[in-house]
Amino acid sequence: MDYLGDIQAFLPGVITAVAGLVVIVVESFKKESPLNFWITVVSLAAALFISLQALDTNLNTAFSGMLVYGGPVAFGNMIILAGALFSVFISEDYLRGIGHYYGETYALILFATTGMLALAGSNDLVTLFLGLETMSICLYVMAGLIKDEKSGAESALKYFLLGAFSTGFLLYGMALLYGATGTTSIPEIGAAASTNLLFLAGTGLLLVGFLFKISAVPFHMWTPDVYQGTPTTLTAYFATASKAATFIAFILVLSRALPIMEGLNWQLVLSVISIITMVFGNIIALVQDNVKRMLAYSSIAHAGYVLVGLAAGTIEGYSAVLFYLFAYTIMNVGAFGVIAYYERNKGLDFNQVQNLAGLGYKEPLMGISLSVFLFSLAGIPPLVGFVGKYYVFAAAINAEMIGLAIVGVLASAASVYYYLRVMVYLYFREEHQPIQLFTPTLLYKGTIAVLAILALYYGIEPLLPGEGLMDILNTYGGYSTPFM
Repeated sequence: MDYLGDIQAFLPGVITAVAGLVVIVVESFKKESPLNFWITVVSLAAALFISLQALDTNLNTAFSGMLVYGGPVAFGNMIILAGALFSVFISEDYLRGIGHYYGETYALILFATTGMLALAGSNDLVTLFLGLETMSICLYVMAGLIKDEKSGAESALKYFLLGAFSTGFLLYGMALLYGATGTTSIPEIGAAASTNLLFLAGTGLLLVGFLFKISAVPFHMWTPDVYQGTPTTLTAYFATASKAATFIAFILVLSRALPIMEGLNWQLVLSVISIITMVFGNIIALVQDNVKRMLAYSSIAHAGYVLVGLAAGTIEGYSAVLFYLFAYTIMNVGAFGVIAYYERNKGLDFNQVQNLAGLGYKEPLMGISLSVFLFSLAGIPPLVGFVGKYYVFAAAINAEMIGLAIVGVLASAASVYYYLRVMVYLYFREEHQPIQLFTPTLLYKGTIAVLAILALYYGIEPLLPGEGLMDILNTYGGYSTPFM
């Protein structure tokens, strides 16, 4: 066994895990040390750089076939680490400002990121379970970070109970698949796939476990309360990095363990779930006055859009999903970051959309950036959200799922209302009372500005000459059923 090669294959995860241990040691000697922030930033940046280096390589296996790395997995790692890094950038100032800064938070982020990286590279059900639980346990703790408010305790309890419930489905599904195939290796399960009752039951329970984790309807009930009760910048981390990791693992399972065959029509199941998720998420978001809950239901709808690409079951669909996850990370971290900025100001509950009235002109960078992110989430060109939706819907059309694509386009059109509603209050309503907004730090402003620029650049990038992100994904996507 090549131990050095295995460690090198999972080097981003090794870096984040070791950094998490260092943060705990530093925190034990000096509470709330600024050094923890810089350790976290440097380690995430180093792991991100290593993942970028592996982007143009084909998939390989490590740890005796338990893990895969390179190609689409490297791109998935990049999304996870970018989401974590941007969330950390905006968390330092925000958590200190709301009086809930704890050094251990950075250790939890690093350990959760390690679990996400393991989850995204899973090539065995055991690795998948370990990565998922490492991620989930850290997220449960972070959800209850605001301990002196009922909403914080409620979000942590609901997340834990429903998360444990979904884990039960997932684990039972894994057990049945092992019983049906005699192996936990994902490619070997694909090679031994059949339509006997045991295999079908295991597949169904496995899908239910994944659908819980990505908050697809009807397994979404935890999402609005958890997002509302969690500190806003950490909500951005929950909504992007953890979902990206779960979706990437979902792709690996679908492309390698569940071949498309008569009697095993998981495409139809995902299509139905996708339609219900898109329609329900957007309808409920239409009536939300709390911006964080609105973004929570919006994230449910976006999970439905991503499921469109998964339902296509093609390399084009899987590549489109990876691009969409990248776009969604940019948009969502930025949107939650601006909401966190407004939330930090005292006097009014700025999570209520009515209380944002007239604030777009107060701090122009924040107002303009939020408009960019919301337009992008709505899928308006030339922003990255439009390109992401175009790719997943095009993949569905090319897979002859035209009805699914039409529902997706109509659902996306309906979402424009609740996104524009926020901007109407920002720019076309008079403020309720004179409010003096605080000036954000240079790091905070810079992070929001960079995310807004990325949302615009990657909306235009597919039109530019040369190799773009989608070309790289199509070249090195390499998903097939099954491959070793």
